[in-house]
Formats: sequence, C-alpha cells, structure tokens
Amino acid sequence: MTRSSVAFRSALATALLLAVPSASWAQTAAPAPAQGRPGNLQPATREAQALPSLAPLVDSVKSAVVNVDVQARGGGGARGMEDNPLFDRFFGGGAGGRGGKEQLRQGAGSGFIIEPTGIVLTNNHVVEDAVSITVRLDDGRSFSASVVGRDPLTDVAVVKIKDKVEGLPTVKLGDSDGLRVGDWVVAIGNPFGLASSVSLGIVSARARDIGAGPYDEFLQTDAAINPGNSGGPLFNMRGEVVGINTAIVGGGTGIGFAVPSNLVKALVPALEKEGSVTRAWLGVGIQDLTRDLASALKLPVTEGAILTQVNPDSPAAKAGLKSDDVVTAIDGQTVTSSGQLTRTVALKRPGSTSTLTLFREGKKQDVKVMLGTRPDLEGVTARKPQGEDSQESSRRVGVSLQNLDARTAQQAGFNERQGALITDVIPGSPADRAQLEPGMVVVEANRKPVKNADDLAKSIRAAPEGSTLLLRVATPGGGRMLRALRMP
Repeated sequence: MTRSSVAFRSALATALLLAVPSASWAQTAAPAPAQGRPGNLQPATREAQALPSLAPLVDSVKSAVVNVDVQARGGGGARGMEDNPLFDRFFGGGAGGRGGKEQLRQGAGSGFIIEPTGIVLTNNHVVEDAVSITVRLDDGRSFSASVVGRDPLTDVAVVKIKDKVEGLPTVKLGDSDGLRVGDWVVAIGNPFGLASSVSLGIVSARARDIGAGPYDEFLQTDAAINPGNSGGPLFNMRGEVVGINTAIVGGGTGIGFAVPSNLVKALVPALEKEGSVTRAWLGVGIQDLTRDLASALKLPVTEGAILTQVNPDSPAAKAGLKSDDVVTAIDGQTVTSSGQLTRTVALKRPGSTSTLTLFREGKKQDVKVMLGTRPDLEGVTARKPQGEDSQESSRRVGVSLQNLDARTAQQAGFNERQGALITDVIPGSPADRAQLEPGMVVVEANRKPVKNADDLAKSIRAAPEGSTLLLRVATPGGGRMLRALRMP
C-alpha cells in the first residue's frame, strides 16, 4: 500500500468519524453505565442532541436584520473602556486623516427592525457621533436614517428610517428573564461586512458585570460574534430577540455579551419619545453584602446591598437612611447585590416613592423614600444626537456641527456664547476648500446671526446650487474671519 493511499484512508476514517451525528456519537463514545444506573440517555439530553435544522427559524427572522453603515466623527464608541482588558466593543471601521485633519470614521454594524415604519434597534457605540447613517435590508434596499434616541450607559440606541415606509419586516423583543444557562441562541448580523451571517451557541451565563457601566447585566454567549455584529440581535428558539450583541472579551474566543431584551424593552419608550433616559436616584454609595460582612454586622441574611455612604441632601438622606444600612428588598422585590439595587432604582420613575426593606443594627424595618433624578454624571445629555438638518448639511458640504455651549466657549476662549461649532471637516469637501476648520464657530451666514447648529444647517440647505454662502467665523481668542462656502 502506498503512502498516499494510507493518508487517504486515514483522512477518510477521520471524515467518517466526524460525520457521526452528535446523538449517535454521544451514545457510542459514552462509557458503560455504572451498575444500577440506566444506560439510556435522559429524555432532555436526547432532545438537546437531536436539535433540528435552524433554517425555518432563520428564514422567519433574517429579513428584519439590517446592516447599519455609519459615518461618524472621531474615534467614537466605548468611552472610558480603553483600559479594561476584559472588554471590547466590536464595531467594524476605521479613521484616517490628511494634513492634520481628522476624517470621518467609517463603520459597519448591525441592527434589527422592531416597527414596520422603520424603527431600528442597535448599539449606541455604533451610531454615537454619527453624521450620516444608512440602513441596508437583507433584500438589498437601502435607506437613510437618523438617531431618535440613545443611552450610552446601557449601549442601546433607537434609529429611524427617514423615508416614509410601511410594512417592513419586523421581529419582537422576547423575555430574557426566561432564559436559562444552556439554552440555545442564534446570532445574526454583519461580521466583517459579511451580511446576514448566522451563528449558533448557548447562553453561557446571565447578569454578567464586565465593568462597562453602572447598569451591567449582560447575557454571556458562545455564539460566534465578531466585529460588525455590534447591534445585531440574539434570538431564542422561538425567533424572539433576547439580546443585542454588544461586546466580546478582548483576545478571547467564544465569549460574547449581549444587552438583555427586558432591559431594552424598559428603555425603548423613553428613547423613542424623549431621545434619552431619565433615571431615578437614591444618592448613596453601596457595596455587596458578603457572608463575612453579614456575620460582622450580626445579620440574619447574607445577600443584599450595604449603604457605605449617604450623600448630603440626597433622597436617601431626606428619607433618613444611614451608612451601614443593609437593603434587602425594594417595593417587595428581593435585592441580592449592590448592582441589582442600582438597576432596580434606575428603572423607576423619578419623583415616585419606593419602600426599602433594610436591616439597621440587626433590626429589620421598612423605610419610604421619594426617589430623585439621577445627575448626569457622565455628561450624556451634553452629547445629544445631531438633528436631521445638521446631518443633511454635513452630507452636502462636508462639515459636522454642534451647538456652542457656555462651557465649551469658556474653555476655548471664545467671546461668543452662541453659534455653530465646527467639529469636523471632510478633506476635499466644499467646507475644506472654504478653509473651514474644526474649532471654528460660525456666528453669521449671509450677514444673518447664527445662534446654533440648526440655524447654519437651514442656511446651507436653503442655499441654491452654485451659490456662495458668506460665513463669519470666530476663532479661539476672539479673532473673526470671513469664509466663502460654495454650494455643490
């Protein structure tokens, strides 16, 4: 027998071995059962190993999964997470520059349609700082879209297709609390630009805190997710979305994280209506109660949240809460950790009254507290989504705008307290040819005052093709110059 025939027979034997169905292989390879134990597999095990084809499920939902192509300012995404070795946002794209000017970041993420009129859910880090968004459907159609609302603290964003559309394919949000570790899940998205890619895995863990933000409650899965999957759906076996794929472990394999659907459902109404999320607030510092701490505090419970600090004049202080109080329930809902207390309070309405069940010096009692409004500790409200007029102006002349606020004006040394701040200029664009630069503030357009970014955007949109828009710009330090912006 020749060496080549031996190699062929070896490869054939390996192929035949790998071709054995999982159920048959499990039964064949399993060691003989111990005496007194049944030799047959348990029904639940047989059912799991005989998993049917996922093609019908995929066919029923994939048309509602979309690609989200974005042009955005700067580096974007995952603010504050660069030093976390565990955490990786995975948004496909890049940025470049010319002559010291920063180009717009190009990226491709994923999303899914939840309303037939074109409401799309995706990740905040996909659309953060976006100046233009294009939603591409599985059937090849493309639509321009804009950000309706976003919540950086949970990495959730709502996007709406600008065109008037009806009857678009949709998927619905399921019950993520009903998931068990080991349940099958399917991820569909746009990894590395490969549209409508499908991968299968299981729920590896629930309620993971990976240090991404104060409201971490991620689902962990081993379904293959990669750069470009950001914002895509994680489905259960009923075709319901149970999570939004959001992050992977840096350098890891088979460890991905998704925002649970029940958290998303609680946020969507506010994001659609207000554009942001307003959260309730206690005003305390907290940590987990451990068995050792419970013993030291002489408590009959071992789970809860210890109040380590009560801020002066906070809702907690006004209700009489004290340091070392241990909260074990809120409005009858058990509290097992500090993170759970934070998330539960955040989802309540500011101004509402809640009852905290707590232990103080070993004695159980109930305390009523009127919840306040959480301060904008991360400066989220200062980073509002651009309006459609501003996005349109960016596409036409290649300039990105935002309102000049008092804080920025003071820090940059502007005498002006209103105007349209230029944040980005696309190299080679009409704005670039007009010598507009990031950091300039447009205070007049055709000799009319410009109070904010929308004022300038409206002037750009109204200017006829081939006309020239005379702009008066201010520079840090109090200087003023004229610029001629020719309309394409």
